[in-house]
Amino acid sequence: MPQTYLEPRLEEELRQIAQHSGCELLHCEFVGSALRLYLDRPQGVSLEDCQTVSKQVSALLDAHDFGAGRYLLEVSSPGLNRRFYRSDDYQRFLGRSVRITWKDPTMETTKTVVGRLESYRPSGDHGEVKVIDSSGGRDYTISLKNIQLARLEPEF
Repeated sequence: MPQTYLEPRLEEELRQIAQHSGCELLHCEFVGSALRLYLDRPQGVSLEDCQTVSKQVSALLDAHDFGAGRYLLEVSSPGLNRRFYRSDDYQRFLGRSVRITWKDPTMETTKTVVGRLESYRPSGDHGEVKVIDSSGGRDYTISLKNIQLARLEPEF
């Protein structure tokens, strides 16, 4: 499904609303007729946080006459299997279990590994991570530019 990005000015206003509520806007996307906002904060996102941000964002969108028709506004936390949106997410979650899908440029295939995020080495716009596979102990060094999707893997 195609994703439509928001105007930078509107996205900045959404960030300010989240920040004013004590949260960080991790990511926003407009897919189909749903506008999704993902919030974060160090002590976790509460239902009250989502409700507060939702009410304020709804008022802002009404003032901007947002959307050509009806839309659904979803405000939530990133969840247990949170997606990585920025390179500093790799630093933040070192030592945790992750699921990473990447394009292997040598074999022109897509691979997925579930394992422990061992290291993160930033390097300009790129950088790389090292993941120790949880099923076989093999380690993978993956360039950030080849990663298609990275998420935390819930640990119970």
